[in-house]
Amino acid sequence: MSKGNIAKNYIYNLIYEIIAIIIPLITTPYLSKTLGVESIGIYSYTLSIATYFILFGSLGISMYGRREIAYVRDDKEKRSKIFYELIFIKIFTIGISMTLFYFLFAFDEQYSIYYKILLLEILANVFDISWFYQGLENFKKIVIKQTLIRILSLTAIFIFVKSPNDLALYFLIYVLSNLLGNLSLWLSLPKFISKLKIKKLNLKKHVIPIVTLFIPQIAIQIYTVLDKTMIGAILNDMSEVGNYEQSQKIIKMSLTIVTSLGTVLAPRIANTFANNDKKQINNYLEKTFHVVWILATPIMFGIMAISAKFVPWFLGSGFEKSQILLLIGAPLILAISLNNVTGIQYLISTKRQNIFTISVVGGAIFNFVFNITFIPSLKSVGAIIASVMAETLIFIIQLFYVKREFSLKIVYNKALKCIISGIIMFVTVLFLGHFLNASMLTTIIQIIVGIIVYFGMLLILKENFIM
Repeated sequence: MSKGNIAKNYIYNLIYEIIAIIIPLITTPYLSKTLGVESIGIYSYTLSIATYFILFGSLGISMYGRREIAYVRDDKEKRSKIFYELIFIKIFTIGISMTLFYFLFAFDEQYSIYYKILLLEILANVFDISWFYQGLENFKKIVIKQTLIRILSLTAIFIFVKSPNDLALYFLIYVLSNLLGNLSLWLSLPKFISKLKIKKLNLKKHVIPIVTLFIPQIAIQIYTVLDKTMIGAILNDMSEVGNYEQSQKIIKMSLTIVTSLGTVLAPRIANTFANNDKKQINNYLEKTFHVVWILATPIMFGIMAISAKFVPWFLGSGFEKSQILLLIGAPLILAISLNNVTGIQYLISTKRQNIFTISVVGGAIFNFVFNITFIPSLKSVGAIIASVMAETLIFIIQLFYVKREFSLKIVYNKALKCIISGIIMFVTVLFLGHFLNASMLTTIIQIIVGIIVYFGMLLILKENFIM
C-alpha cells in the first residue's frame, strides 16, 4: 500500500475519533446533569468490574491480531486462517468469562440489574473484529459503520434517559450500541476472507504470543480501570468515582486526537518490520514523535488552563472536584501519547512485547501501591496522582530499553519549542480566565486565544513542521 494511504487512513480514523469526541462532548454534560454524580459513579464502578472480564475474555487478541494480519496483509489465505483461528479462541475465552461474571455478580443485591445488562457488553466483544480491518489498513469500513451506530445511540440517550431512575436504560443503550457496532463490521467481512476447513486451523500456535500480550494488558487495566474500582471499594463513595470518571472521560476525549495517528501507523510499522526496513521504521517514528509533541503539548496545557471555567458549566453541580482532577491529570495526555509511540507503535509492532510487558507491569505495580497509599487520605486526587506518575515511569522504562535501537534525539529533538509555546499559551489563557465567568462562551474564547498564541509562538520560534 502506498505511503499516501497513511494520510488517508489517518484522516478516516481522525474523523471517527473526532466524532468519538463530539458525541461525548454532547452526552457528558447532559448525562452529568440528568443522572447526577452518584449514578455516574455507579455506572463507572460496575463497568470497571465488567472490564476485567472483558479483558480476560479478549486476552491480547486485538493487539496481537492487528499485528499478525498486518504481517500477511497481502495473502488472503493466510490472513483468513489467522482470522478464523483467533475468532475461535475468542469465542471460547469470552464464553468462560461470561459464565464467571454471571455467577459472581448477576445476583448482587445492590447492582444486580446493571451487572446483568453488562453481560451483553462482554458478549459484544466476541464480535469485535476492528483489529482485522486495522491490520489491513482499511479504516474506512470501521469509520462509516461505527459512526452511524454512535449517532443512533446519541439519539436514543436524549429520547430515553431523563432522570437518575433511567440509569439502567443508559446501560442498555451503551451496551447495545457497542454490540450493534461490532456486528456491523461483519457485513463486509466476506470480501476479505476465504472459506477454510476447520482441520487446517492451528489454534495452539497463537496461545503463547497472545498470553505474552495479555499480561501487559492486565497491567494497563490496573492503572486505567482499577483506579475506579479501588476508589469505590476503599471509600464506598460513588460521588468520588463519578468525579474521577468524568475527569478521565474529558482527558481521554482529548487524547484521541493524538493517539489516532498511532492506530493508523502501528500496522504500517508492523508490515515495514516484516520487510526488514529499519530505516523506514525510524523515519515513521521520528515524524510521529514530532506530531505528538505538537499536538499533545497544547492540549495538555490547554486543559490545565481552562479547567476552572470549563467544569462548572460543562458538568454542572456535584462535579466541582473534577476541576482539580483535570488540572492534576492533564499531563496524562502527553505521557500516554508518548507511551503510545514507544509501546504500541514500536515495541508491539516489532515483536518486542517482553519489553512492553516489563514497562507496564512496573508502572502497574507502582500505581497500585500508590493507590493504596493515597486514596484513603487524598481520595480521587490520590488516584490521579498515581496514574500520572505510573505513565511517566512506563515511558522512562521503555526509553531505557530502546535507546540502543534508535537515537533518543528522535524522541526529544522537537520538544523544546513546543513546551515553550505551551507554557506561554497556558499563562495567557489562565490570565484571561480571571476576567471571565464560567460559561461556554468563555471556554470557546479561551480555546481560540490558546490556539492563536500556541501556533503563533511556534511560527515565531520557526518550528520546522509548522513552517
